[in-house]
Amino acid sequence: MTTSTTPQSAARRGRLGASLMFFTNGVLFSALLPRYPELKEHFDLNDAQFGLTVVGFAAGAICAAGAAAPLIRRVGATRVTWVGSIVLAATMALAGASPSVWLFAAALFVAGLTDAIVDAAQNVAGIAVERSYGRSIINSLHALWSLGAATGGLIGALAAAADVGIGVQMVVNGTVWSVVALVASRLASPAASLAAQPVLGDDAAPAPSAPRRARRLLLPLVLLAICGTLIEDIANNWAVLFMRDETSAPVAVAGLAISVMIGAQFVGRLLGDRMTDLWGRERVARAGGVLIALGMATAAVSPTAAVALAGLALAGFGSATLVPAAFAAADRVPGLPAGTGVAMLGWLMRLGFVFTSPAVGGLSNLTSLRFAFVIPVAAGLVAAVMAHLASKRAVRVSRAARTTTR
Repeated sequence: MTTSTTPQSAARRGRLGASLMFFTNGVLFSALLPRYPELKEHFDLNDAQFGLTVVGFAAGAICAAGAAAPLIRRVGATRVTWVGSIVLAATMALAGASPSVWLFAAALFVAGLTDAIVDAAQNVAGIAVERSYGRSIINSLHALWSLGAATGGLIGALAAAADVGIGVQMVVNGTVWSVVALVASRLASPAASLAAQPVLGDDAAPAPSAPRRARRLLLPLVLLAICGTLIEDIANNWAVLFMRDETSAPVAVAGLAISVMIGAQFVGRLLGDRMTDLWGRERVARAGGVLIALGMATAAVSPTAAVALAGLALAGFGSATLVPAAFAAADRVPGLPAGTGVAMLGWLMRLGFVFTSPAVGGLSNLTSLRFAFVIPVAAGLVAAVMAHLASKRAVRVSRAARTTTR
């Protein structure tokens, strides 16, 4: 009896640990974001300069593309998540307390590099726990990341409203969640180790030898994923500034923009599995793209803060299933070794972060932040088109399979 129940108990503890991993990662990253307007003013940056500065996080993440797998192979996914969470907490605290814009940018670069490694490790651990658990839990794990990000945004907004120093806030926040990361690692380790599979090696990186057809099938998925992460980028870097500058919302209300967008994304991810079962992955993604376009357009033309928040929430909800849908489809791209499609998608998806904030900031500098929101509106429409084309391709494949069977 004991032997049969031990794996089940380990799986349950593993799910709790993996859940805490994803939640902690969201809190550590997002707690600083509501303080961005203060940092922008402190460093006397215009929108374009600010966009180029915060892109350091994305640049660091891209530079980490080849580092995650060797580290995970060497020391294990759960340990990498724990140690990486401590480093992430320290670098985000340094960014918040930076006396110069150059140190701020450098801290964001190291934080982005660390976050990319932690993200890969927690996904490897989560998938291993899912394997031991016996049914799909990965969507709920990503939902908990969204909840963690919304919680971090709320912490930052409340700290700003209470006039708590940015450095003090980030040090306390980082200390608390570093301890939680350690507990999460201990809980998840037995289940993750029990069901662990070999980690992707060098063949996971994009390579010229990848079949041409596979790369052609992967490209629309990359675009779909970038459209989803662009909305997260808007939430992280621009939503608070938009609310403050374009709707004249007070600091406490403006700071809620991140929590509203990520919170709506969390709800969408909780419902995502059920919606996908009912209507299919492509239809849900297509509807998500339409909601993004509608929500961002509503925010852009909103006369009041309340209407703007409603539009941002609609966009957050629409973005919920785009990245999970893209990863699920990438895993099934024919002609690629197991796992390679997912790894390639993750690496290429992060490239989008390098261009989105500078593009929004540059267009805002030339016109206004309201007009610059045409970029996420366009992203929503592109996502809807990509999902529609994927739906038509799935129908053709299904018909061909039925014809072959006959």
